[in-house]
Amino acid sequence: MDVSLLIRHRLNELALDQKDLAAAAQVTESYISQLLTRKKAPPAPGRTDLYDRMSEFLKLPAGELSKLADFQRQEDLKKRVTEPPRPLFKECRELVLRKCEPEKRKEVRRIFEKEPFGEFERLITQKLLDVAQGVAKEELRNEEWLRLMGELSGRSYEQMRVATLEFLDTDVFNVSLENCVSFLDPMIDSWDIDVKTFGIEVVLNNRLAPGSVKRFEFAEQEPQRAFAIEPAFEQFLRDKSMSGDATEDEIEFLKTLKFKDRRPAPLYYYRELQNLRDPLHFPAPLPTEPRAAG
Repeated sequence: MDVSLLIRHRLNELALDQKDLAAAAQVTESYISQLLTRKKAPPAPGRTDLYDRMSEFLKLPAGELSKLADFQRQEDLKKRVTEPPRPLFKECRELVLRKCEPEKRKEVRRIFEKEPFGEFERLITQKLLDVAQGVAKEELRNEEWLRLMGELSGRSYEQMRVATLEFLDTDVFNVSLENCVSFLDPMIDSWDIDVKTFGIEVVLNNRLAPGSVKRFEFAEQEPQRAFAIEPAFEQFLRDKSMSGDATEDEIEFLKTLKFKDRRPAPLYYYRELQNLRDPLHFPAPLPTEPRAAG
């Protein structure tokens, strides 16, 4: 049994129709119809509130629809995983480039065109999607935000909820022109990238997104070396006259101390422990002055 079959079965049992389910889920009847006729794949459970609303309305056990949808999506993914990535719509690429900082735009365009929909273009497009989808997911239950987005694209509240649910369910391999025009364009003001470190900065429209700047770093890091414990630290731990009353947090701190050219003695750790406990080294914060009334 798949998602559409289970929903249709419950609608029949409860003597309800698609219009009732659409109203309960706060989406259009057309969207429900496309789900039930399998013209639309079930959305990803982690990106939508749709299954909670439908399960409550259909009196289904919590999580049953979500689990079924997740299994169905995994099976669909297995069929599509070997397909080569399709290039972006020309209009989508132009939107991504138009949002790029002007000083970098020529260089980025050159890289895009060298390898159509290669790793670099997919990386940037997916990151812009991630940022916009993060905001959309947070605002999905915010009626005011949905109505504002609807005004910008000429949609009703229910139509905007459907568009947002579909946007949350897309990825870089399936992004549509409608996704770009309705979400990426109004939500993202600009983006910039350091092509050496792959650090990306995305500036959002502060009218539509709280926290208007998002930064991501992709710089390569040297692998951390295995942490060697100083022999003197082990001696300090064995000597209970020095370490017997040390707390776990204090021991963890002392363990992280590193030395480049000289090796410490066990006494060093004992004195460092006392320094940690000395109130003169870590004074308490001053009390705040009470505000005067009026």
